[in-house]
Amino acid sequence: MGQAATNGSDKKPRGISKLKVFIFALSFAYVAKTLALAYSNSVITQIERRFSIPSSTAGFIEGSFDIGNVLLIAFVSYFGAKLHRPKVIALGCLIMSLGSCLEALPHFLMPRYEYGSAVSSPNQTTSGAPLCLANHSLSSSADSGGLRISISHTDPPTWVTGEGGIGETPVEPLGLSYIDEFSQTENSPFYIGIIQTLSIAGPLLGYLLAALCTKLYVDIGSINLDEVTVTQRDIRWVGAWWVGFLVSGAACLLAALPFWCLPRSLPKEGAENGSEPSETVALATPEPQGPNTPTKPALGLREFLRMIRGLFRNKIYVLFMIVTVLQFNAFSGYIAFLPKFVEQQYGKSSSEAIFLIGVYNLPIISLGYFLGGYYMKRFKVSTYRAAQIGFYSEILTYLINYSAFFMGCENSLVAGVTVSYGGTGDISYSQNFTSGCNAPCGCPGDVWDPVCGENGLAYISACHAGCATSVGEGQNTIFHNCSCVWASPFPTNGSAALGQCPREEMCDTMLVAFMVMSFVCCLIFSFGAMPAYMVLIRSLKPEEKSLGLGLHLLTARILGGIPSVVSFGALADSTCLKWGVLGCGERGACRMYDTDLFRYLFHGIENIIRTSSYIPCVLILLILKREQAPQDSAPPTERVGGTRDDSVTNTEI
Repeated sequence: MGQAATNGSDKKPRGISKLKVFIFALSFAYVAKTLALAYSNSVITQIERRFSIPSSTAGFIEGSFDIGNVLLIAFVSYFGAKLHRPKVIALGCLIMSLGSCLEALPHFLMPRYEYGSAVSSPNQTTSGAPLCLANHSLSSSADSGGLRISISHTDPPTWVTGEGGIGETPVEPLGLSYIDEFSQTENSPFYIGIIQTLSIAGPLLGYLLAALCTKLYVDIGSINLDEVTVTQRDIRWVGAWWVGFLVSGAACLLAALPFWCLPRSLPKEGAENGSEPSETVALATPEPQGPNTPTKPALGLREFLRMIRGLFRNKIYVLFMIVTVLQFNAFSGYIAFLPKFVEQQYGKSSSEAIFLIGVYNLPIISLGYFLGGYYMKRFKVSTYRAAQIGFYSEILTYLINYSAFFMGCENSLVAGVTVSYGGTGDISYSQNFTSGCNAPCGCPGDVWDPVCGENGLAYISACHAGCATSVGEGQNTIFHNCSCVWASPFPTNGSAALGQCPREEMCDTMLVAFMVMSFVCCLIFSFGAMPAYMVLIRSLKPEEKSLGLGLHLLTARILGGIPSVVSFGALADSTCLKWGVLGCGERGACRMYDTDLFRYLFHGIENIIRTSSYIPCVLILLILKREQAPQDSAPPTERVGGTRDDSVTNTEI
């Protein structure tokens, strides 16, 4: 008996140790996959500019990740649960690695980026500058003085982000079901909370990597950077977007390694002998297996369809899926285009916008996830209480988020776009780039090379400012004798500097207020996210968990993620005031947005969709209150006793 006790005590640490190794490995896989996804979201604006495509097209490219994911997630979630789950996850990480590396491939296949500068580089003479030449007509084609004014001569390449989505498929459903199956009931939410907390390092690193890469010019290493005449705050600036995809590919490759060494099944955490492992394995495979007894898992289509029917007869599961679809529609596109919003609304560079979002929001989200998981473990929260926490947290952030409507900046003052050439904002025409002061210049209307006049008004080019002479080269070019830059208190022709005028001082204050609001919302929302997610997990039977979680993610991606990024991209396009023009005359990427309209639509659409998600939330609370509220009066040990799924009834329709 003493020997048996010794053997039992020897087995327990090994089982717990392997479970913890799996938790660590899954956490790193989460970090790798979220790093890749966050980086891809962060550089979507850079891709849009590099290939001169509208935001809606860029959103579709970003959504192709979800397209690849949805192709296989249901089958991987079901059939993968019958196979060696750690090795299936390892294979997925390898596919993600390959997909990330292939995403960088277009950079090496395409010609150099042409940003459409009409300013001479250090290797050019200033006589080639696009100045006002009376009675001469300037063309925006490449043969007007040999200038590079055409925006781009390339079409968007074929993208392979869908492959990354395929690789990401098994990580969440198989990983979380593996932990939930072999961990103790009260430890499962805590372990998942730890994974969610550590996984925040992925988006944080992804945003920081994007902030670094967007500081580097896209063609770094292949051109003389002294010849670049645009600054980072210029909307035509494109960073080295391709570098981060190579880094994320390497991270996914490393994430695959530990899963090859992990076993197919583990002893139940806390088991005193070896009898329970076969019990838990039976949940994943129909036939019990011994260490030397091979079995053939049941992979029948009939069983698969039976489980699908069972899931869709589970009221709480279906309602939670509806909530997730609506929330995905509200948040996926919002997050994808948040860097663009901060950049356009508050006058920041892409690098600054990405850095602000990553550094200020993600650490607090990590803290919220951890506190939510710890709260569930510490107080052994029932399913009904967990649903209440998730719902009220969401409602509170929803109400706070309305303050974002008032945290904006005025439109930049650009002559002929947002104000008249006299500086008044009540213009009655649309995009009239010609005025009496520049009419003799014959300036092209499809150029975008803004200059800032000393009167505080910007012009879409030095020609449109009526500038006759220039001094300096590259980014240091100064234009003089500008006939349009004469408004009071300047009685004579003034001068203009390259680039748009700085934003108003109040704009920085508005940005601080927006970041504080975002900080508070992220903390509250992430705290309630873990209890809410446990409502979903507890609504599933043990044998349904892998398929249920996978199908839940599949539906959210198809009906939520893909439409959201495309619709938010189209929303951004609808606020464009000045479009770039391709060398062939077709419309390219947007050069200037109506910041007021952008802010109202950006926050308004998000809040409208979030509002619609509260109807199924309330129905979930009503069902749980009817079925589980009596448990709240029982002692805590009784409420959490029994099997993992005793805390919620699988209510069928």
